[in-house]
Amino acid sequence: MLWATADEDGTQGRVHQTVRPPIVPRAQWLGDAERSQSPARYDDQVLAVFVHHTNSPNDYDCAQTPRTLRRMYAEQTGRRDWNDIGYHFLVDRCGTIYEGRAGGVDRPVTGAHTQGFNHRTAGIAAIGTFTAGLPVPRAMTDAIAALTAWKLSLADVDPRGGVRLVSSNDHSRYPAGTSVLLPALAGHSDGYVTSCPGAALGRRLPALRETAARLQGRSWRSLHRPGADVSQSPPRSAA
Repeated sequence: MLWATADEDGTQGRVHQTVRPPIVPRAQWLGDAERSQSPARYDDQVLAVFVHHTNSPNDYDCAQTPRTLRRMYAEQTGRRDWNDIGYHFLVDRCGTIYEGRAGGVDRPVTGAHTQGFNHRTAGIAAIGTFTAGLPVPRAMTDAIAALTAWKLSLADVDPRGGVRLVSSNDHSRYPAGTSVLLPALAGHSDGYVTSCPGAALGRRLPALRETAARLQGRSWRSLHRPGADVSQSPPRSAA
């Protein structure tokens, strides 16, 4: 994997602000099913996005997605006894983006989507199962790319780059306290021993990084410039 650096066309230091895609607010799909919970916790910023799949059926009617999300919310806050749904965002096969975890879609809410790396990250869950050989809907991947481009633009992070994160516990791929260089747009399996987000969706991640970077207005040349330093440090405030 190549890691992006500053843009060769002089855009280093600029903020690549990106238009926020439409996001269905949680109040719209959750309604009166919301349980009492403690206030959201926050990090300083979001430096990386982890992509997941929900390991659920693929042949759903998108009109029924809110009902699916309510079941997922009930499972995670009921049997699992989590404070809230773990994912920050969920995307259905029609490309509709839903707000998941409470706290504000434009804020760095601490998630519960991957062991060891819930801080300074956002979790995007593709609703369905995307193991090897299964199709991944174009509308879904387009939405994930647009959402990633916007969310990472808030900290001016290049989706093609790498960010340094510290594992918070021993349940991830890395012992607690280990500083790890991970993709800014990562699959769940990059930080945790799992087959998520599925081989089919995992193979789409390189293209999603490129698309998200293009949506941020970043230069293609920066990724392919011969002799470039191929690591990208996180913003100074997160070092």
